Amino acid sequence: MVPRLLEADLIVFASPLYFWTISSQLKAVIERFYSLAQEDPQPPMGRYEKYPFRDCALLMTSADNFFWTFEQAVAYYRFTLVRYIGFRDRGMLLAGGCGSTNGRPQIGETDYLRQAYEFGKGIY
Repeated sequence: MVPRLLEADLIVFASPLYFWTISSQLKAVIERFYSLAQEDPQPPMGRYEKYPFRDCALLMTSADNFFWTFEQAVAYYRFTLVRYIGFRDRGMLLAGGCGSTNGRPQIGETDYLRQAYEFGKGIY
């Protein structure tokens, strides 16, 4: 995994929304970025490490579609990946209202698949 991350221009973080944040599987991947940290002799904001800089984007789906549905997940993304690690944010696609928590996904009945395609085409 690490060699591919170091070669990548863009890392897209994709997750369903679970309890108002990213999935535990994606969080485990993000926590492994710590192995990429290098000592920083002039750390910003009190950090003592630096990371290889990459562009990143966030794609998420959710059954809910309230104004606050993605708030915690977006805050985690912005703080952890953009502010702390230092990745450059290339945007987000937050697909709310994609079905019920007890039923089948309904993203195919929304416009989000087209939006995701356009988002990917326009990221660079």
